[in-house]
Parts: sequence; C-alpha cells; structure tokens
Amino acid sequence: MNVLRSIKWPYAVIAIVAVAAAAVGLLRPQMIGATASAFTSATHKKPGATALIKQNPPPALFTDTEIAPLGKQVAAQRTKADKLFAQWKAQHGTTRDDKAFAAWAAQQIPAPPSAQTRTAELHQVQQLAKTRTAAGKKAATWLEIYGKKDIWKLYLHDQRELIPAAQGTAEKAQLKDALKMAKTISDQLAAKDKQPAPFVLDPSLRPDKHLKAGAKGPYSYPSRHAARSAAAVTVLSALAPHRTTDYEWMQDEVVYSRVYMAGHVPSDILAGTLLGDLIGDYELAAGAR
Repeated sequence: MNVLRSIKWPYAVIAIVAVAAAAVGLLRPQMIGATASAFTSATHKKPGATALIKQNPPPALFTDTEIAPLGKQVAAQRTKADKLFAQWKAQHGTTRDDKAFAAWAAQQIPAPPSAQTRTAELHQVQQLAKTRTAAGKKAATWLEIYGKKDIWKLYLHDQRELIPAAQGTAEKAQLKDALKMAKTISDQLAAKDKQPAPFVLDPSLRPDKHLKAGAKGPYSYPSRHAARSAAAVTVLSALAPHRTTDYEWMQDEVVYSRVYMAGHVPSDILAGTLLGDLIGDYELAAGAR
C-alpha cells in the first residue's frame, strides 16, 4: 500500500548519511535537509530533533493517493485563515499580544459538528481501520511521534544552515512560539468541547490504548497534531517558499496518520488546521519576541 519515498539530504557534510539512507529506501527526496550532532552521553543532554530522526528515520510513508482527499480539505483552511486573520490585523495591526490573540483565535474555530455528523465521521474511521496494514501502522506510528514537532524543527534546522546565525536564531524562536501556542490553544479547546477521540468511542479501533471502563477522554477536537503542523507549515513556507510543497506533503502525511489510527475524525483535523494557520499568520505578522 505504501510507496517508498526517499529524502534527499542537500548538504555535503551529510552526503554519506544520505547515500546510506537511500540505499535502504527509508527517506523521501528533499524531506529532511540536515543531520544532527551525535548525542553527548557525557552530559546526558537530550537528543535534538535532528538526532532523534537520524536515529529513527522514517519508514515508507503513505502514498499521495491515500493522503490527497484529506489533504485537499486541509489546504482549503488556508484561505479561510487568511481572511479571518486580515480582520484581526485590521483591528490590532502587527503588535504582539499573545493573550488577546489566543482568545480571539479560539473564538474563530467552529463549534464541534453535530452528534449525527460525528457519528458519520466515526463510521468513516471504522471503515478506514479495516484497510490497515502492518506497513501503514508503522508509518502512522512514526508520524504520530515525530509529527508533533520534531519533523518541523528538523526542517528549520536545514534552513538555518544557509542563513546568518542571528536570523536563524530568530526563526527558531518564531517556530517554537508557533508550536507552543498551537498546543496550548488546541488543548484548551479540547478540554472545553470534550469530544472523545474515535478510539474512545470505539475502543476496538485501538485496543493498545487500554482505556479504563467509562473513560471519556482523550478529547480530540481540535487536533493538536493538525494545529502544530499547520502553524509550522505556514511559518516555514514563508521562510523558504520554494519548499512549500514538501512541507505541505508532510503535513498531509501527519494528519492522515491521525485519522488512519483513529486518533481523530476529519472535522478534528480541519478545526486544528484552521487554528494552526491562524497562529502561523500571527507569528509571521508579529515577528519573534
């Protein structure tokens, strides 16, 4: 079901690593642009995103055909977010006010769909679950782990290799702020709306979760993965427009994996994406702290 996609590592200093990775067919062209310094065991420093992914490179991920339908819906949130953010900007300009923006952004996210709609979406997830394969589960697991923030940090690390240090530091702070805000607001909305994840509604979708009897959560609206991915793609695409297609491909991989493994229904993904797009617009307009 999955088509192997290789990643091209563009810098000469990591050419040897690239050749080895391509030989076993683990990476996709131009997905990952940098490798990490070795983990310093003497200091017990936690490995960075680049080191973590170097230690566990991606398996074959989902095909373009698989991710395209949800990806098309995700892309449509971009236009909505830009129109909404124009309203914020008209009233507040580009002055940074994280507290006010967070409250405003949360208000722009639609209320969860009706119970009838969510039930229909659950049925979609149940049908998709019947098509799972060992390779698909492996891809989804990798995307769930590294799609939170590590892959986006790795992409930025690649960009920072080619720009002045001061600029790279500012861009790192900007991406960090976007990812943090996406997590904070999506978590707050999930706690407020209390929409159980698909695997909570139907535990057979993820028996590995070992839910306690009567469990109501985790809650899944909006998707944290989707919010973080959208915020990261918006920021990264502004910094390196020529790589936008690659970023969007990874975004689609991440969000599809969440539906594939019953962490979310599509409406969770779209709400999270809209939120992330808004946050990305805000970070780009307000700039680093």
